Amino acid sequence: MWGLLFFFLSVLFLPVKVYSFGVNSGGATSVSKTNNDAFSLPAANLSFERRLDFSVGNSFFRNPWVIAPSATTARDGLGPLFNTNGCQNCHIRDGRGHLPQAADDNAVSLLVRMSIRPHSAEQEQRVLRHGVIPHPLYGDQIQDFAVPGVDAEAQIHITYQTQTVTLADGSVVTLRKPHLTLSQLAYGALDDDVVYSLRMAPPMIGLGLLEALNDEQIEQLADPQDENNDGISGRSNRVWDVEQQKLVRGRFGWKAEQPSLKQQNAAAFNGDIGITSSLFPAENCRAAQQACLDAPSGGKPELSDKLLDSVTFYTGNLGVPARRNVDDPQVKRGEAVFVEAGCGDCHHVAFTTPTLPGRPQHSAQTIHPYTDMLLHDMGPGLADDRAVFAASGSEWRTPPLWGIGLTKTVSGFEHYLHDGRAESLLEAVLWHGGEAKQSRDYIVRAQRTEREALLAFLRSL
Repeated sequence: MWGLLFFFLSVLFLPVKVYSFGVNSGGATSVSKTNNDAFSLPAANLSFERRLDFSVGNSFFRNPWVIAPSATTARDGLGPLFNTNGCQNCHIRDGRGHLPQAADDNAVSLLVRMSIRPHSAEQEQRVLRHGVIPHPLYGDQIQDFAVPGVDAEAQIHITYQTQTVTLADGSVVTLRKPHLTLSQLAYGALDDDVVYSLRMAPPMIGLGLLEALNDEQIEQLADPQDENNDGISGRSNRVWDVEQQKLVRGRFGWKAEQPSLKQQNAAAFNGDIGITSSLFPAENCRAAQQACLDAPSGGKPELSDKLLDSVTFYTGNLGVPARRNVDDPQVKRGEAVFVEAGCGDCHHVAFTTPTLPGRPQHSAQTIHPYTDMLLHDMGPGLADDRAVFAASGSEWRTPPLWGIGLTKTVSGFEHYLHDGRAESLLEAVLWHGGEAKQSRDYIVRAQRTEREALLAFLRSL
């Protein structure tokens, strides 16, 4: 019996074969599948023993949490306020989220961040130290679901404003910008000092490799004063590390507002699902939300350190899909257009990770994530006017591009940028402004063949 079980597990967790037809964007972690499971595979170089740990973390990432008290004690504690009951609901097949598809759809993979706009030097210093100034009634995130007996904070509605861009060849592209409306506010009205930011769930691949990069590798790409006069002035965010109790470099989140993958996960459990942990031990309830404060708990904390570590291991070891069609002449020309347009000035192509004790799968890997992990001013078109720590309302962390060509295959939709406004890669490019305006204008002026080559290159990633 045990022999058969071992054989079954051995087959189940066999290393995924990596073919040699393309560049392995994630180094030896790269995987070859291109179907809708392409983002959900363990790193190809993960050992058999660690694949079992990966499977445990996957279970708690994928399966829903339930209301406390419950016989399912390892998974109870949902809410009292929440946006979803499981991580996989937002990160669809470990990929991107999407905007509501109809007026009556819920915004399950779209979050509404909120805070109070600073109006004094003292308040601005508070933002630099603490991230944001939470709203006294609703905190820093709207939760649109609640357990029985507790009122959800609000209902989220999205409409769109449109504008057009005419390209040099006469083609017209329609761009849309989501507009937020909140209804059924349960705990009081909101005033004009509130700022909002829509945030769509990003893909999960390659996060452990990005965390493996040391501060010096990222800092050497920064040029906050634009000393080389190229119009690019990337800089780091400085954010609060709960475990170290100090400000450190931000790495994860749309504005690089989290310092580590573990803290990113713990913050998402707390804010999105209503699950407490040792990093965030308080329920996500404000002082005026008495029913929320009185609701049963799933334990103190509801997510043990062991399970948090398991989920963090899972999210840090999802394999990166290898590139496709790298020898296609159109793809090769598109890569040249990418460079000529200056896209690589922010979407930095390659790093080599350092050697890390206990993490052989992430050590000494040459990777191609197409990000510099830095904040860049993207101009007024993409600005949300909501500062987070040192990141201004128009600054965003350069998102990695690896795997972007499989977005629709994995998630079923193409929604790009922080709020999902772009329904195609071309639309995403055309929203670029600020430090990226020269690159965007290059594409606007380009011939159709050059533009299509760029898109073919991006789809190969």
